[in-house]
Amino acid sequence: MRLLNQDTDESIENLLILLTPEEAMELKDDLEQLMSQGISQNHAHLSDSDFQREITIAIYRSDNYHHFDERIKRLISEE
Repeated sequence: MRLLNQDTDESIENLLILLTPEEAMELKDDLEQLMSQGISQNHAHLSDSDFQREITIAIYRSDNYHHFDERIKRLISEE
């Protein structure tokens, strides 16, 4: 697991996520879709109702993360 604050470009070690039931269901659906498509579909976005907050989720394997941008590659390889 890797966590990145995209606003500050810093790694996060401990994170609390609070979701509404609807947001949790959307996250579940996004994860299921990512798992069924594998890493070829490498990410999904979950936004709150007024688009002020967003969670981006991605699935990677330690041996195959070349499709991510350079910052994400460093995060995966160095942590």
